Amino acid sequence: MLAAERHRHIIEQLEQLGSVKVSKLSEQFNVTEKTVREDLEKLEEKGLLRRIHGGAVLESGGEDSLLPLQIPNVKYQKEKAAIADKAIAEIEEGDIIALDAGSTTLEIARRLGNMPLTVLTNDLLIIRELTVKDQIRLIVPGGYRQNNLLIGTEANEWIRKLNVHKLFLSATGIHLEYGLTIFTEELAALKKVYMECAKTVYCLADHSKFDRGALITFAELGDIDTIITDAAIDESVALKYENAGVRMVRA
Repeated sequence: MLAAERHRHIIEQLEQLGSVKVSKLSEQFNVTEKTVREDLEKLEEKGLLRRIHGGAVLESGGEDSLLPLQIPNVKYQKEKAAIADKAIAEIEEGDIIALDAGSTTLEIARRLGNMPLTVLTNDLLIIRELTVKDQIRLIVPGGYRQNNLLIGTEANEWIRKLNVHKLFLSATGIHLEYGLTIFTEELAALKKVYMECAKTVYCLADHSKFDRGALITFAELGDIDTIITDAAIDESVALKYENAGVRMVRA
């Protein structure tokens, strides 16, 4: 089993059980305990867990779920609403925008006025919010349903042909070294396609996403035009990213 697969299984077990033991993981993965400890160390460096004697526990304070393809969580709703309002202020009538799947982009769809606009999205929850707004032209790529998302390589090729003015992107983690990260290749590929066809890229991330890294990097910090976050972000954290050349906007 590859390291990336072990890491994902470890996170899945942490979310289900709250803790894992080195000895049991060693037996399960058929690797040495030293290898498991190295896996846990790497995941701790990314802010995803906290090592304890003989194992690890899920790091508290972040999203309800670190894994993708889940129904968006309701944690930090006030902060996400503020981020969504700040993002909506960037949207003008006649824009062609893309809303990546995520709880904050879903908040945009909920709060977005009924205005002449074209919206591209693969998130079924966002689609449900926007279908009742008759002035919004809704563009839905093909693909197959997995939980609340439509995904598939054929849909990605179709999206590549489109011209998007503004992309509102989500991420599992934002990190100076690892960039913008996610847990699965399917979603990483889709996010890259969205970015390829977008003129301006906004990343929407509440303060809990910073200094965390998932398994797969889908973008470098320099690929993002603006990160919109909330006022609860620590000043030293925000300054660190601004000094690295990231344009930060706080809601």
